[in-house]
Amino acid sequence: MDVLVVDLTHGGVTIAIKLAELNYFNNIYAYDLYGTLKNQNKRELLRNNIIIIGDVCELNKNSNELLISYPIHSPLKPSEIREKIKWNNGLNLTHHKTVQLILKQWKKRIKKEKIAIIEVTGVKGKTSTVSLLKSILKDYNPLVLTSLGASLTLNNETISLKKNISINPASILQTVELADNIIKQTSDDLVIKRKDDYKIAIFESSLGTTGFGDIGILTNIIENYKIAKNISNAQIAKEQVFNNEYVVIDYYTLINFYPGKIGRDKLNSFKLKDDNDEANLIATKIKYDFETSKIEVKYTNIKTIHGNELNGELTVETFAFGEHHVLNVLGAITAALTLEIDEKTIKEGLKGFKPVGGRSSIQFKDNIKIIEEINPGLNVKAIEKTFDAFEDLSNYSIILGGKYGVTCEEINEFELSKVLDELIYEQEGCDLILVDELGENIVNKMENKVKFINDYIKAQEIAIKKGKDIIFIYRSNYSQINKR
Repeated sequence: MDVLVVDLTHGGVTIAIKLAELNYFNNIYAYDLYGTLKNQNKRELLRNNIIIIGDVCELNKNSNELLISYPIHSPLKPSEIREKIKWNNGLNLTHHKTVQLILKQWKKRIKKEKIAIIEVTGVKGKTSTVSLLKSILKDYNPLVLTSLGASLTLNNETISLKKNISINPASILQTVELADNIIKQTSDDLVIKRKDDYKIAIFESSLGTTGFGDIGILTNIIENYKIAKNISNAQIAKEQVFNNEYVVIDYYTLINFYPGKIGRDKLNSFKLKDDNDEANLIATKIKYDFETSKIEVKYTNIKTIHGNELNGELTVETFAFGEHHVLNVLGAITAALTLEIDEKTIKEGLKGFKPVGGRSSIQFKDNIKIIEEINPGLNVKAIEKTFDAFEDLSNYSIILGGKYGVTCEEINEFELSKVLDELIYEQEGCDLILVDELGENIVNKMENKVKFINDYIKAQEIAIKKGKDIIFIYRSNYSQINKR
């Protein structure tokens, strides 16, 4: 069997090399779909005897079958490729499924050693949910991949494996390899850590999951954005989460996007309290506070990975000053209960949780509280949720803006301008400052005249002089902001 790896921009280089290392396939072709292949990566591919092509017509039929590996968001589908090259025998696997194939032997070892795997996807809340689980499961030496980087916690010490790493499926391959070859510096000598040091692995993934997890978490689909040049969407891509053995999912995402999965075995849903009590875990009472919110939950028929069902009530205290933060907490609790983590460990882990830097965190400057919502995938729904967390926005200065091209999904400027105009109409005395690229585009689309300042730092300085606390909503990677 030959292999064609499509798209070398979103992890295809790593996938092609790992497929070559399996020594199973005849010829491996790497198709540079977007023409972005760097010289360094080109040399890596050639060293591994991978054939780089600029057009699928360059394929030679050297075997009876062709495996096509492609990203779920690819605008070029396997059916189009096969039609063009007249080569219909073989398999079509998404990059997610290809990663599952590559890690088949690793998965066998992990299963034998009873190490649980959690995969997390969703439109919003992925990184926060992983961070919450990392705090709850800290005594299990978690191996973690998030948009903040890959890390391994050993004896409550977090070791960074790689900081600048994406959350495409190929990054799972890198994370596993880094963890299994980690060298930890000690005072005496270099000590090579054993491969089984981690007792749980938690992987954040964009646009779905590989499906080899003991638990797959779908945080939400608060915006069903288009992908693959508008021929697919988030709902279709993230349905891969149901390939995991157990699924933890936001209740309203389940009923609105995947009604056919209702009643599925090994599925646990979570939600905030309302008139419908069908979810497995419900927040029955919430007392919000900027520092520590108190959340009471009730859980019913939680299906566990050990084949049991759990029922009970639990009260936790943790950082969650808005509804969307609480939903992240509920997802993490549901996943922990699915693992049969005891209530004491869950409570202690959530109490000790430190908010993700920039994303839903609080800073202080000149006695002014700056509430930060910094996220590369910030969209209109997330901004609305942030506003909903505050009773009287006229008590705050709001600074909003950010960058473009941070993630694959862009923000709807017209919808956002409408939301901001409504905010000004409803909140008398609302103090709004728009900043940076996003702010410059929005200010010209609004009916109300608002202040625009290109530099968000200067905007904060102006707001601080007014003596109001600040809500800072910014579309960017926090690591990029931190360099300013």
